[in-house]
Amino acid sequence: MFLGRVISPVVSTAKHPAYKGRKLFLVRRLELTGEPENEDTLAIDLVDAGVGDIVLVSQEGGAARKIIEQQDAPVRSIIVGIVERWEVKGG
Repeated sequence: MFLGRVISPVVSTAKHPAYKGRKLFLVRRLELTGEPENEDTLAIDLVDAGVGDIVLVSQEGGAARKIIEQQDAPVRSIIVGIVERWEVKGG
């Protein structure tokens, strides 16, 4: 899992049936300090996130397929939470 910021929606007119009716977003990974990293991920939105939201992204394909209830779906990343705040303790 990682924290990320929703950068933009992704619109696809031709797609695998597992993606039909689902919102897709481009998510930029964040460091724990909140600084953006140089890595973006395409993720299915399950929590009604929006552009600019900080989100929790699961990148475990097996879990993603279980959650969307499609075991043969070509899915790896899903947005599973909207993060209001986080705190890093220690060094």
